[in-house]
Amino acid sequence: MSENQLDLAQFKNSELAHGLIRSIRELVPEGGARLMEVCGTHTVSIARAGIRQIMPEGMELLSGPGCPVCVTANRDIDTVIALCRLPEVVITTFGDMTRVPGSTSSLLAEKAAGRDVEIVYSPLDALQIARQNPERQVVFVGVGFETTTPLVAMALKRARALGLGNFSVFVAHKNMPGALEAIVSDPKLKVNALILPGHVSTITGSACYEFLARDYGVPGVITGFEPVDILQGVAMLLRQLYEGRAEIEIAYTRGVRKEGNSVAMATIDEVFETCTATWRGLGDIAGSGYRIRAEYADFDAVMRFEPEVEPTVEPKGCRCGDVLRGAMSPDRCPLFGRICTPENPVGPCMVSSEGSCAAYYRYYR
Repeated sequence: MSENQLDLAQFKNSELAHGLIRSIRELVPEGGARLMEVCGTHTVSIARAGIRQIMPEGMELLSGPGCPVCVTANRDIDTVIALCRLPEVVITTFGDMTRVPGSTSSLLAEKAAGRDVEIVYSPLDALQIARQNPERQVVFVGVGFETTTPLVAMALKRARALGLGNFSVFVAHKNMPGALEAIVSDPKLKVNALILPGHVSTITGSACYEFLARDYGVPGVITGFEPVDILQGVAMLLRQLYEGRAEIEIAYTRGVRKEGNSVAMATIDEVFETCTATWRGLGDIAGSGYRIRAEYADFDAVMRFEPEVEPTVEPKGCRCGDVLRGAMSPDRCPLFGRICTPENPVGPCMVSSEGSCAAYYRYYR
């Protein structure tokens, strides 16, 4: 067995996990603690490993707004569907997005009706489709946080370098700090500490979260996705609460540096600028979204096509918004597992592979 394999084995080491569980039980503060796992991948990992069930009494793990498909507002979904209905347009997107219901339809339903919708694994795949089909207008649906935003920025730079006039992007990219501020400043939610995202933080670094500890007294730990990673993150957060500290710490040191990835962030800044974005469950948050800079405006799909978007209608009875801000667990939604299932999703939290409702349905139901 190689040295790297030995290192990786430690992240599923049962003896180490039991030691961390004992530490967690010893550190739970009087009155309990409410910790939010921000990242959708953390939510799935916690569910798959059964971590929520082994937390001691008084410990609560809340799901947060870290699933990019889930937090995309209905108005944005409706805009993509309006673009899809234009006869000259080919929509390219990641698989999860095709099943998210908008006000009256979804991309999957539109594809069944004969619209041109292609699932891709990268914006560069969409770029290749545009090069191979010069007679069609190819629109890539850009959704996600800083893990995907640099790739879309690179695709736009590449499109401009190639002089592609038939490629554009619908931008629904977001960044996390504003949403986290909205959550920790809401006295009704009473979030004591944050399990911060690992993948996003490999790009952003940790400095962007420091205001949470400094201004709101809420500690955070960036951690990985294996069971021991998550238990270590929880133990570190409880240690801070026990000692009366509020800091942003990095447990995921094999992937995250404080300064992040400066090249990727510079690429984002070159192509995009921040703007107000609408989050499902959280509303409009200033500076929490990205839009294409004026220098690249020719590649903005909304500006290019000016689609006529139908009136937005929220799904009746769906509580995805409350789930995303940690106000309730998925199984408390009256639609969960009855009307809303992975085969018949009412809201995006049941659609996405990172969605809280999908994770609860698969592992807790």
